[in-house]
Amino acid sequence: MSQSSLILYSDANFFSPYVMSAFVALTEKGIPFELETVSLADAENLKETYSALSLTRRVPTLTNGTFVLSESSAIDEYVEELFPAPTFPAIYPADPENRAKAREVQAWLRSDLMPIRQERSTEVVFAGAKYPPLSATGQQAAEKLYAAAERLLGDKEHLFGEWSIADVDLALMLNRLRLNGDAMPEILAAYAEAQWQRPAVQEWLALSAK
Repeated sequence: MSQSSLILYSDANFFSPYVMSAFVALTEKGIPFELETVSLADAENLKETYSALSLTRRVPTLTNGTFVLSESSAIDEYVEELFPAPTFPAIYPADPENRAKAREVQAWLRSDLMPIRQERSTEVVFAGAKYPPLSATGQQAAEKLYAAAERLLGDKEHLFGEWSIADVDLALMLNRLRLNGDAMPEILAAYAEAQWQRPAVQEWLALSAK
């Protein structure tokens, strides 16, 4: 297998939190990969070329030679198994229970908290957009997020002691609110800001800023 055969397909604006997760996973591993863009605004993901490639017709999609995989958490797990520690840096906790919890966090953030995603798009995070105060439903979702994040984090720097890809995913959701100026527990705001300084995250932010 040639590492250089990896291609990650991204939205053209680099605003997708899911592409960001896969990008950070690959970057943290130190794996060479190519980055190709798909214009969602022009519905390129629904056109014949991309539809023939991606099962879901969404981003991210990762190709490794003839193997094609979509959905960011699946890509994260695939990359972890294909390029395992200690040869490559770990992106999931080594402890089986902590690893399962990291996957729980990832799955939860992708399937719940819809009011936050609707009222605080990633344009807040990547383009500096500002939105009106949260609706009552949005505030309830924010409080649910804060309670879970505080419970998971405790007084730790990272969710599971050492950094994992789940930290980036959680920080992204928190930053939808923090960067809009929404009230947030200080410990969570500091955590989200610190995660945003990670070099792999900064590489992504540089792409979205172009």
